[in-house]
Formats: sequence, structure tokens, C-alpha cells
Amino acid sequence: METLEEAELCFPQINTSCKKRTRPQSESMFIYILLSFISLITVVLNLLVIVSISHFRQLHTPTNLLLLSLAVSDFLAGLFVMPFQIPITEPCWYLGDLVCVLYYVLNVIIVYASVINMVLISVDRYVAICDPLRYSTKITQRSVRICVVLCWIYCVFLSFLFLFDNLKQPGRYNSCYGQCVINVIVAVDIVLGFILPVSTIVVLYLRVFVVAVSQARAMRSHITAVKLQSSVTVTVKKSELKAARTLGVVVAVYILCYCPYYCVSLSSYDLMMGSSSNVFLVFLAYSNSCLNPVIYTFFYPWFRKSVKLIVTLEILHPQSCDTNMMKETTE
Repeated sequence: METLEEAELCFPQINTSCKKRTRPQSESMFIYILLSFISLITVVLNLLVIVSISHFRQLHTPTNLLLLSLAVSDFLAGLFVMPFQIPITEPCWYLGDLVCVLYYVLNVIIVYASVINMVLISVDRYVAICDPLRYSTKITQRSVRICVVLCWIYCVFLSFLFLFDNLKQPGRYNSCYGQCVINVIVAVDIVLGFILPVSTIVVLYLRVFVVAVSQARAMRSHITAVKLQSSVTVTVKKSELKAARTLGVVVAVYILCYCPYYCVSLSSYDLMMGSSSNVFLVFLAYSNSCLNPVIYTFFYPWFRKSVKLIVTLEILHPQSCDTNMMKETTE
């Protein structure tokens, strides 16, 4: 019969094993069900975004290509990162040291890809609002594709740079057998992963807000003759402003979801792996990947229409990729 001390070990047969911390079964079940549900919803919703933008030619715009890249990072978060978050909420890690490090490598890639995509989206809106006459020449599909590729290459490089020591010797920072601990320079992570990109986003959107307000005042002050002459231009500006407002909501939700996690990291307060506080902060951060498609549903009529075509399998019809997605949703 096992002794009480052996029963509390993650690996009773190993003397250097970490000790278990018991959690009420009801609490464990709630965490498992909640994370599994969020993971499934995140995968499904972001897959709808990916299929929509990839399939319908009319949606192949520079802005939507950035949304596509963001949806890919959110999809990968739901498919790979969130499911592994379930064993991480437990006090013991049973998947081995190498899998632990690879999990964090993928985690860093996806998190950094999300925030850099947010920066690119902010730049796109900044140029569209502040320099609309040269937007079509500055922001092209080719330039956006190059930026997206460079974004993902940079994230992969950064993840290996951050975790090189951990990859070279997995498990070297574990204090006992059954831990999943990595060594990252927290200050560098906070600056590159949150403070710098979020500051850039906030500055760009403040500039967009100032220009949008000045444009709105200028529109109201137009004389009747000029108003008739520039009606097309005004419509375009309204469309760009609406897109900026929608993507501004996406950025704001991102900041609200990740801010508590990075604030705790910045305060140097050490949260125990598997604690309720740690689980909540991680849940809040990853829920952002699920919320983005929900925002598109409320603000983008073309997304609602594309989802309807996908669910009803009309997307399988020949020439469905040429469907007019904006016919009933003129902005």
C-alpha cells in the first residue's frame, strides 16, 4: 500500500518527483469543460473567418488579408495552445520536458503573431484615414503579403531566441520531476510583447481619432455645391472610418484581455502554476482569440453572409467564389 507521502507525488516511483496539490473535483471539471469549450469555439469561428476571406474573391483586400493572418494565429491558439493549457492547469506536467518547451515555443509564436498583426492592422487604418489619397499605392496586396510573411518569420525567430537555452537542454530549470518551467527574461518579453506594440497601437489610433474628428467637422461645414461634388469621396471616408472603428474594437478587446496577465508579470508577483488566479488570467488572455470572430459577426455584414453560405453548403457551388458579398451590405 502506498504511503501518504507517495500518494501526493506526481510520479510516486521517482524520489525527485514534484508533489501534487489537490483541487476539488468539481473545480477541475469546470476548468476542463470551460477550456475545452473555448478551444472548440475558437477553432470553429476562426476557421469560418479563414474560409470566408480565402474563398470569396471580393474579400481579398489588404485589410482582410491582415484579418486573415490574425484569424490564423487565433485558429492555431485554439487548436494547439488551448488544449495543452488543460494539463498546464494541473500541478503536475506528464507530457515530458521536450513537449513542455515546444508548447511554449508555439505559444510565443502565436501570441507575438497576434499582437504584431494588431500593429499591422493599426498601420493599415492609420494610412487609410490619415493619407487616403495614397492608400491604394502604399497598401497593396503584395506589400501586405510581404509584411505578413515577415511577421511570422520574426515571431518564429523571436521564439527560438527567447527559448534557446530551454531547447538546448529541456527541463534544466525544473526544480523537481514533473514540472513545466521555462526561463524567459520577463522584462524583455513584456516590452516586446506588450508595452512596445500596444504603445504603437494606441498612438496610431489616437492619431486616427483626431483625423476622423477633423474630417467629420469638415464634412459638416461643406457648402452645398462642394457637398454634391465630393459625395463619392465622403462615402469612401465613411467606409474607412467604419472599418477603423471596428478594428479599433478588436484592438481594445485585445488590450483588455492581455493587460491583466502582463500587469501581474510586470509587478513581479509570482503566481503558482495551476492556481485559480493563474488559470483565470490565462483563460482571460486566450479568450481574446475566441472574441475576435464574434466582433466580426456584429460589425461585418459580409462575414455574417459568408457564414450563412458556408453553413448552408452554398460555398460548394461552382463560381461561388465570385459571389457579391457586398450587395446587401454597402458600407
